[in-house]
Amino acid sequence: MQTQLSPREKKQPSKALERFENPHPQRDYWVSFACEEFTCLCPLTNQPDFATIRIRYVPDKYCVELKSLKFYLWSYRDKGAFHEAVTNQILEDVVALLQPRKLEVEADFKIRGGIHTVVQCKHP
Repeated sequence: MQTQLSPREKKQPSKALERFENPHPQRDYWVSFACEEFTCLCPLTNQPDFATIRIRYVPDKYCVELKSLKFYLWSYRDKGAFHEAVTNQILEDVVALLQPRKLEVEADFKIRGGIHTVVQCKHP
Protein backbone atom coordinates (compact mmCIF):
# COMPACT_ATOMS: atom_id res chain seq x y z
CA MET A 1 0.00 0.00 0.00
CA GLN A 2 1.44 3.37 -1.04
CA THR A 3 1.04 6.41 1.13
CA GLN A 4 0.30 9.64 -0.68
CA LEU A 5 1.60 12.91 0.65
CA SER A 6 -0.85 15.68 1.29
CA PRO A 7 -0.18 19.01 -0.46
CA ARG A 8 1.25 20.35 2.83
CA GLU A 9 3.73 17.46 3.02
CA LYS A 10 4.98 17.73 -0.57
CA LYS A 11 8.21 19.63 -0.65
CA GLN A 12 9.35 21.86 -3.47
CA PRO A 13 12.68 23.45 -4.33
CA SER A 14 13.16 26.77 -2.56
CA LYS A 15 15.74 29.55 -2.41
CA ALA A 16 14.67 30.23 1.20
CA LEU A 17 17.66 29.30 3.34
CA GLU A 18 17.07 29.13 7.09
CA ARG A 19 19.40 29.41 10.05
CA PHE A 20 19.58 28.73 13.77
CA GLU A 21 21.73 30.14 16.56
CA ASN A 22 25.22 28.71 16.87
CA PRO A 23 25.27 26.58 20.04
CA HIS A 24 29.00 27.33 20.58
CA PRO A 25 29.75 30.85 19.28
CA GLN A 26 32.74 31.21 21.62
CA ARG A 27 34.69 28.56 19.68
CA ASP A 28 35.95 28.24 16.11
CA TYR A 29 34.90 24.92 14.58
CA TRP A 30 34.31 23.71 11.04
CA VAL A 31 30.97 22.46 9.70
CA SER A 32 31.11 20.53 6.40
CA PHE A 33 28.42 19.37 3.98
CA ALA A 34 28.59 17.41 0.73
CA CYS A 35 25.72 17.15 -1.73
CA GLU A 36 26.56 14.50 -4.33
CA GLU A 37 23.29 14.92 -6.22
CA PHE A 38 23.54 18.57 -7.32
CA THR A 39 22.24 19.36 -10.80
CA CYS A 40 21.81 22.49 -12.87
CA LEU A 41 21.43 23.13 -16.58
CA CYS A 42 24.02 24.31 -19.06
CA PRO A 43 22.79 27.78 -20.10
CA LEU A 44 23.95 27.20 -23.69
CA THR A 45 22.70 23.66 -24.42
CA ASN A 46 20.08 23.17 -21.68
CA GLN A 47 21.72 19.81 -20.89
CA PRO A 48 22.04 18.79 -17.23
CA ASP A 49 25.30 19.28 -15.37
CA PHE A 50 25.96 17.02 -12.38
CA ALA A 51 28.22 17.94 -9.47
CA THR A 52 29.18 17.31 -5.90
CA ILE A 53 28.83 20.53 -3.93
CA ARG A 54 30.97 20.80 -0.80
CA ILE A 55 30.31 23.59 1.69
CA ARG A 56 32.61 24.12 4.65
CA TYR A 57 32.34 26.98 7.13
CA VAL A 58 33.25 28.30 10.56
CA PRO A 59 30.03 29.71 12.03
CA ASP A 60 29.82 32.97 13.94
CA LYS A 61 26.32 33.68 15.34
CA TYR A 62 24.38 31.29 13.08
CA CYS A 63 24.41 27.84 11.47
CA VAL A 64 22.53 26.81 8.34
CA GLU A 65 19.51 24.53 8.73
CA LEU A 66 20.10 21.39 6.65
CA LYS A 67 16.63 20.80 5.21
CA SER A 68 16.52 24.36 3.88
CA LEU A 69 20.01 23.85 2.39
CA LYS A 70 18.82 20.67 0.66
CA PHE A 71 15.83 22.45 -0.90
CA TYR A 72 18.00 25.46 -1.78
CA LEU A 73 20.46 23.26 -3.71
CA TRP A 74 17.53 21.45 -5.33
CA SER A 75 16.24 24.80 -6.64
CA TYR A 76 19.10 24.91 -9.17
CA ARG A 77 17.89 21.73 -10.92
CA ASP A 78 15.95 23.57 -13.64
CA LYS A 79 18.09 26.71 -13.79
CA GLY A 80 20.68 27.51 -16.43
CA ALA A 81 23.99 28.47 -14.85
CA PHE A 82 27.66 28.38 -15.72
CA HIS A 83 29.75 26.40 -13.22
CA GLU A 84 31.59 29.48 -12.01
CA ALA A 85 28.38 31.47 -11.57
CA VAL A 86 26.48 28.83 -9.62
CA THR A 87 29.40 28.15 -7.26
CA ASN A 88 29.86 31.83 -6.46
CA GLN A 89 26.11 32.35 -6.06
CA ILE A 90 25.92 29.57 -3.48
CA LEU A 91 28.80 31.20 -1.57
CA GLU A 92 27.14 34.63 -1.72
CA ASP A 93 23.77 33.32 -0.54
CA VAL A 94 25.20 31.37 2.40
CA VAL A 95 27.43 34.31 3.43
CA ALA A 96 24.41 36.66 3.29
CA LEU A 97 22.44 34.31 5.55
CA LEU A 98 25.11 33.41 8.09
CA GLN A 99 27.91 36.00 8.00
CA PRO A 100 30.30 33.17 8.93
CA ARG A 101 33.88 33.63 10.08
CA LYS A 102 35.05 31.55 7.11
CA LEU A 103 33.28 29.77 4.27
CA GLU A 104 34.44 27.65 1.34
CA VAL A 105 32.37 26.25 -1.50
CA GLU A 106 33.67 23.67 -3.97
CA ALA A 107 31.71 22.45 -6.99
CA ASP A 108 33.17 19.29 -8.49
CA PHE A 109 31.37 18.81 -11.81
CA LYS A 110 31.24 15.48 -13.61
CA ILE A 111 33.14 15.10 -16.87
CA ARG A 112 31.33 16.48 -19.90
CA GLY A 113 32.87 16.69 -23.33
CA GLY A 114 36.10 15.27 -21.90
CA ILE A 115 36.51 18.17 -19.43
CA HIS A 116 36.37 17.85 -15.65
CA THR A 117 35.65 21.15 -13.89
CA VAL A 118 36.21 22.03 -10.24
CA VAL A 119 35.33 25.54 -9.02
CA GLN A 120 36.40 26.70 -5.54
CA CYS A 121 35.58 29.99 -3.87
CA LYS A 122 36.20 31.33 -0.37
CA HIS A 123 35.02 33.98 2.07
CA PRO A 124 36.63 36.18 3.24
